[in-house]
Amino acid sequence: MFAYLFFAPVPIAPAAWTPPAAPALTGQYEQNSRLAPVQRLSLGEGHAPEDVAIDAEGKIYAGFEDGRIVQLSPDGTQPPSGMPPRVFANTNGRPLGLVFDLEGNLLVTDALKGLLSINKAGEVKLLADEADGVKFGCLNDLDVGADGTIYFTEASNKFPMSQHINDLLEHQPNGRLLAFDPKTGKARTLLKGIYFANGVAVSPDQSFVLVAETGKYRVLRVWLSGPKAAQGATSGSGQSDIPKSGPPDIPTSSQPEVFIDNLPGFPDGISSNGNDKFWLALVTPRQKLFDRLLPHPFWRKVVYRLPKSLQPAAQRYSFVLALDGQGRVVENLQNPSRDCYAQIANVIEHNGSLYFGSIGEDTVGKFELNKK
Repeated sequence: MFAYLFFAPVPIAPAAWTPPAAPALTGQYEQNSRLAPVQRLSLGEGHAPEDVAIDAEGKIYAGFEDGRIVQLSPDGTQPPSGMPPRVFANTNGRPLGLVFDLEGNLLVTDALKGLLSINKAGEVKLLADEADGVKFGCLNDLDVGADGTIYFTEASNKFPMSQHINDLLEHQPNGRLLAFDPKTGKARTLLKGIYFANGVAVSPDQSFVLVAETGKYRVLRVWLSGPKAAQGATSGSGQSDIPKSGPPDIPTSSQPEVFIDNLPGFPDGISSNGNDKFWLALVTPRQKLFDRLLPHPFWRKVVYRLPKSLQPAAQRYSFVLALDGQGRVVENLQNPSRDCYAQIANVIEHNGSLYFGSIGEDTVGKFELNKK
């Protein structure tokens, strides 16, 4: 047993990183129970509806682990006579990110299939499964710009979704931010070398896109227009200096900067409310043991060899932040109770309510913003 724990081969190649000390749950992150009133909208049988999308008629959509995308009525009720919610489509993969385009098609980042478009009849079309000659690994989240450009993330080009903890244990820059041009039908790499690329949100004025970098507890901003975008496009160094956050570790043709750093949890999905807020889901709070392991590649290999039940895992906790256009925290929503709507992975705002997807629940969460 000793020899196995210390010397058995592992598929991860951990890199040392010393994270900043986690902020306490005080001040702008003060612990609270504001998310205690979250309503659970039943989706029928299924698990882990990671993302939520709402169409022009107000119908609610969420994707299950088994590939099904389920549709609920605008009020979240199930069909009459005890029938299960309608299955809108089945990707036969793992749908993660969901968002509607300007024509009413449901765009999907599927961790197994690629970038998909589903029309109103539920017919699934593959838009892309590679960019710049590199096949997609685990696609994660997406957003669509006003011009129809789809911005989406590849969490890891090394590990599949079923092994996402391996990518976090390895802590290598295996992720990408990508862009799909509907006019050319081609995807390209916008930013590479991201430590577990996750949520994506385009700013209301279309000048930048935000990317949650889960492995570094931060959100990056990539400029799409203006002098900073031009600076990145003309840089020949192959590296981009990221303010406030250590060495230039993200090679790119764009100029990224840190939007918010040293978050108190693992950032997952992010979305714009189209006006003055970006909603950010922290899927689980930071863990002291995991942070202590990050500077020590050898011990992370030992942890990998442990049974899954002994490895770091997400906690039951609700944690959502709202950020303004400068990355400042303007809303802090939490619930530490064991019966909370846990492991919120995505948040969208619609008609005065927040809708949550989760990797730990079987339902969609709904929270009315006027509740205090």
